[in-house]
Amino acid sequence: MTFQVMLQQLMNGFSKTLLIFVLTLVLSMPLGLLVCFGRMSRFAPLKGLIKDGTPRFWKTVCGFRPVSLLFRFFISILRGTPLMLQLLVVCFGPYYLFHTKLAPSWTFTALILGFVINYAAYFAEIYRSGIESTPVGQYEAAEVLGYTKSQTFVKIILPQMFKRVLPSVTNEVITLVKDTSMAFVLAYAEMFTIAKQISAAKTTFMPLFVAGLFYFIFNGVVDYVMGRIEKRMRYYN
Repeated sequence: MTFQVMLQQLMNGFSKTLLIFVLTLVLSMPLGLLVCFGRMSRFAPLKGLIKDGTPRFWKTVCGFRPVSLLFRFFISILRGTPLMLQLLVVCFGPYYLFHTKLAPSWTFTALILGFVINYAAYFAEIYRSGIESTPVGQYEAAEVLGYTKSQTFVKIILPQMFKRVLPSVTNEVITLVKDTSMAFVLAYAEMFTIAKQISAAKTTFMPLFVAGLFYFIFNGVVDYVMGRIEKRMRYYN
């Protein structure tokens, strides 16, 4: 196999790597915001039962927030288990649980679904940190100006949150570039999988080295783009 043929095969795999990256990013970032809202939910169905003089134990019971707890558990599972395991569960779980025959196209769907759910959990915690780091004075000033809670969040808190969390989001995006290589678990032929196959067949390290170079360049482009976005958002500098 010539170097040109090898490069062409890796480029074909890179297009699939890029597809995984784009779909995961486009779907997980807004989903992460929804998960963040669930995680921060203050809904407590028994809160109205709390009266003056209520014992501390019953205050704790009545202040129970089921929605927040559910999303917190969801995030802890996804952040506390390997992405590789999650991909396997999403892909083969329906077969073992419901004995459903899986279509050939399900592999790619499960791959994207696994990536999106995993990264949504990480983005949710990043967004939460940005929202909770906003000074209380911002909310008070918005209330004085007559803003509603939704207007305060959309027009004041949300823009500041994105500005604050951008460096952390950049780190996750760069990690996503490298994590796309996990697609080999489901035998999806993205760039790293193809590089391993060629390397094993031809007993040479060169395909893996070239694939690593692709990842390095890709990460450099991502870092540059995110850096430009971060620079444009420094509107007070």
